[in-house]
Amino acid sequence: MRHASHQLPVAKPVLDEREVEAVRRVVLSGWVTQGPEVAAFESEFADFVGAPHACAVSNCTNALHLALKCVGVGAGDEVITVSHSFIATANAIRYCDALPVFVDIETSGYNMDPDLVEAAITPRTKAILCVHQLGMPCDLRRVVEIAKRHAIPVIEDAACAAGSEILWQGQWERIGKPHGDIACFSFHPRKVVTTGDGGMLTTANVEHDRKFRLWRQHSMSVPDTVRHGARQVIYEGYAELGYNYRMTDLQAAIGREQLKRLGALVSRRRELAEQYTERLSPVAGLQTPGEPAWARSNWQSYCVGLSEWIDQRETMQALLDCGISSRRGVMNIHLEKAYVGSETHRAATSLTRSVVAQQTSVILPLFAQMSNADVALAVDTLLSIIAVASPTALQAL
Repeated sequence: MRHASHQLPVAKPVLDEREVEAVRRVVLSGWVTQGPEVAAFESEFADFVGAPHACAVSNCTNALHLALKCVGVGAGDEVITVSHSFIATANAIRYCDALPVFVDIETSGYNMDPDLVEAAITPRTKAILCVHQLGMPCDLRRVVEIAKRHAIPVIEDAACAAGSEILWQGQWERIGKPHGDIACFSFHPRKVVTTGDGGMLTTANVEHDRKFRLWRQHSMSVPDTVRHGARQVIYEGYAELGYNYRMTDLQAAIGREQLKRLGALVSRRRELAEQYTERLSPVAGLQTPGEPAWARSNWQSYCVGLSEWIDQRETMQALLDCGISSRRGVMNIHLEKAYVGSETHRAATSLTRSVVAQQTSVILPLFAQMSNADVALAVDTLLSIIAVASPTALQAL
């Protein structure tokens, strides 16, 4: 099959002259590193999610590292998480010289199975790191309940979940409002809002927030914003090991414009996901993602499961040949070379569901600029491919 000239991407950031003007403003101001725009972005993001504190950093991996360090994760400790996630989830644990302990995902969905968490706890467990995979909130209520019984901190890998919501004590609340101890977000271009790259930590704990701000800037005792505005000479000190995890004002200016769009972006993505589900859910051989009654996803990605008689790679290649980009389902960290050996991780449960999900799921295009016709094109192309794989697949339609 000849490759199509038009390509429908899996994801596409929404950027226009508003972001251009925001960057221009910062460039002309003369202050382009971490400064007043970062402070404003932090305040606006905290207000959006309903968190007392928000601290911006250079990416979500760094956010996860600081979060784990802040709750005391160190050498020899264990952190319960999932293998079914981007590798950064476990890498951040290993940055602390701790061991990722993997549990399997739920039967229906791509998030941590809370039924498996409690049995994975040992005397060395220092934290639970749950993931809101592909923007779909995990069963945070149950994870937090388990953690409280054992006095274990909960960190949310909310990299994909800006704008997602969870029903909490009868009220819809945004992911990032403190439900666990710390939530970590990504602003990578694949996410619903982007700053090119970047991250954010939210928390209700003022001491956590103080540590994030100290560590992200080499543990400098006096921030440069304070030093530059001082009327007397100030010498800063460096009392402990810190990191260069700063966000720039250029990134933050873009983030502020992106945040203004977030509500509308999520609404459109939910409309597109609904169209996908309406068309694909009746199709034999496909499993469409479900949204629990207590969750509202931002639909950062739309991932469909394939029955065993539908080959994942062949399906993706056929889509690509027709101009439709796709991605393999979420990776499994324990299958990567960097995680070979008992010193790199421990599997507390069978990871069969995680492996099957990676091997039998495909992420379809979903971005706010997609038209309804684009969704129809992606669906019709996928259905034609499935029909070739099995002529009986479309009988339900």
